[in-house]
Amino acid sequence: MTRSRPSSRPGPAARRPAKAPRSRLRRVVGNLLLLLFVGPALVILLYRIVPPPVTPLMLIRLVEGYGISKDWVPLSQISPNLQRAVIASEDAKFCRHRGFDWEAVDNAIERLQQKRHRVLGASTISMQTSKNLFLWPGRTFLRKGGEAYLTVWLEALLPKKRILELYLNEIEWGPGIYGAEAAAQTYFGVSAARLSPYQAALMAAVLPNPLKWHPDKPGDWTRARAYTIEARMQSVVLGKNAPCP
Repeated sequence: MTRSRPSSRPGPAARRPAKAPRSRLRRVVGNLLLLLFVGPALVILLYRIVPPPVTPLMLIRLVEGYGISKDWVPLSQISPNLQRAVIASEDAKFCRHRGFDWEAVDNAIERLQQKRHRVLGASTISMQTSKNLFLWPGRTFLRKGGEAYLTVWLEALLPKKRILELYLNEIEWGPGIYGAEAAAQTYFGVSAARLSPYQAALMAAVLPNPLKWHPDKPGDWTRARAYTIEARMQSVVLGKNAPCP
């Protein structure tokens, strides 16, 4: 009797396990992409009602040897003088744009193409808030792209009042000093609610380089910039219960 030899070709059941790892990998990658897409939105929604406990910049500065001095206060306890000062100095169109000042972006691109050494910043308060909450300092295209993406979510999910509140409470104002309250207490010995127009202008003047410039010991350039900011503050109109009318 002739016996049939078993076939050496693997059957369908034997081939299925080879596909399983690839399928699991696709699911993992898909879940990671989904998390990257909606994760920031979920955190931003949380920050709509909860103060951020810490930011990447704070952790970076901590590793560099600085402490963390911060004291969250609601926008109602931050002087309108300081609100006007930062809008006047950092983002005059804050109440009119949806996160991006396209005219400033065009000017920055033009200066970059002309290879000018000093390219004027085009970052709005919303963009700076996105960077402060989620990203690291630097001027790479990767970081700027992430900043732009996060700004879209920020403007879509938060009112202007909350964006300004986050900005004023989380921004770096000196070595280990974050937020308006800690800065006002450190530099002028007053609460953020009691800042005078000139004190507020000095605080806004040092924002481009808070590790080097100090509002309580202004140099000639800082003092001159503060005078300019104080003059511009008169044109910033605040709403009754929000920064924007």
